[in-house]
Amino acid sequence: MTVPEPAATRRGGRWIDEWDPEDEHFWREKGERIARRNLLFSIISEHIGFSIWTLWSVLVLFMGPEYGIDAAGKFFLVSVATLVGAVVRVPYTFAVARFGGRNWTVVSASMLLLPTAAAFLVMEPGTSYTTFMLVAMLTGVGGGNFASSMTNINSFFPLRKKGWALGLNAGGGNIGVPVIQLVGLLVIATAGDGEPRVLLAVYTPLIVLAAFLAWRYMDNLAPVRNDTGAARESVRDGHTWIMSFLYIGTFGSFIGYSFAFGLVLQNQFDRTPLQAASITFIGPLLGSLIRPLGGYWADRFGGARITLATFAGMAAATGVVIVASAAESLPVFLVGFIALFVLSGLGNGSTYKMIPGIYRAKALARGLTGEDADAWGRRLSGAAIGLIGAVGALGGLGINLAFRQSFQATGTGTGAFASFLVFYAVCFVVTWAVYLRRPARPAGPVARGAGTGEGAEERHAYVGV
Repeated sequence: MTVPEPAATRRGGRWIDEWDPEDEHFWREKGERIARRNLLFSIISEHIGFSIWTLWSVLVLFMGPEYGIDAAGKFFLVSVATLVGAVVRVPYTFAVARFGGRNWTVVSASMLLLPTAAAFLVMEPGTSYTTFMLVAMLTGVGGGNFASSMTNINSFFPLRKKGWALGLNAGGGNIGVPVIQLVGLLVIATAGDGEPRVLLAVYTPLIVLAAFLAWRYMDNLAPVRNDTGAARESVRDGHTWIMSFLYIGTFGSFIGYSFAFGLVLQNQFDRTPLQAASITFIGPLLGSLIRPLGGYWADRFGGARITLATFAGMAAATGVVIVASAAESLPVFLVGFIALFVLSGLGNGSTYKMIPGIYRAKALARGLTGEDADAWGRRLSGAAIGLIGAVGALGGLGINLAFRQSFQATGTGTGAFASFLVFYAVCFVVTWAVYLRRPARPAGPVARGAGTGEGAEERHAYVGV
């Protein structure tokens, strides 16, 4: 949601008044070095943000019978963390241009101390459920770090480098989920499942370090301003909401399952906290690592084709999980559930790659050509990405609420998985009908270089104009 404007000098802090990464001489002589430095420390901050956002996926493993909270109550705790993390992504997206990328990274990283300190104070039997819920809500601030971090890094890199940079930034952040689960495993294995404060003590200095590194080494870009006009236009565009729906299916699944995996293993298969923790990190880790491959395949074969295959695979994997649940087969269940993580990671990469292609196709349909079409597409896709990321994260809320209802009603997650199967089937149909089914008339002029990849795909797509 940000656009470069003529440089306007700002006082205080580390402000860069002139920034033109598309100028190859500037990029080679100065820009690349600065951009790479900011990317590195952005990844560190976002990584810790994801870890704190998903903190309660680990803390609930420490909450034994003495806490007096049943499975449904634990699923609701992780649900409120997911909800807040999704909602704050919208203001976090605008905060970068308003306060500066470096300044906001310092603030957003420092804010992670609030939920960590609060959890340290209350994590013991006898604390009221309402208190736990309020503290879980605080961890949602970590979910906003993704939106501000992606917006900030998007401004530093030229168009030809954005995919690589944003892929590294997103993947490095996502890995914060399995890392905190691994740390939780180590704590349970060494200190026992009655010492959740050890986990919190480990992360407190890491938060301080991330904030300090951002303050010391990152920069603010003065030419970047919020493009509120593009934001309003993207809200009115149907494709923003269609892609939000599809991103619910990919990223919503990834974050929702990341929160829920350990709880499902404990409550459906009677795993101990240590047994659950020894497995839960595997799915998020594989899903994070494979995300760049989803983007690479989307570049090569077309984003909608990879997304379509992803939803078909997710539906099949969900079917495996349902069969395993009915048969009470833990090995088969793990194969299906981990496959869901891997496929959601692929889908995260491919759906993000679809967005620029869609809006460039819309620009061509409006009669724009060349750089004018590229600029219009970048402007609208940049605005849409922030909203799509926020709405997509709400899928994690839906998944955990579905698990809560299923365990409350039947004592298993089978009912929730059945609803997910239906949802993935709908996502499959929507992807095919909107982005792959060739319409009766072309959507607009053929993109430059059409014939392979996203341009060839989107020239036949219905673009809703």
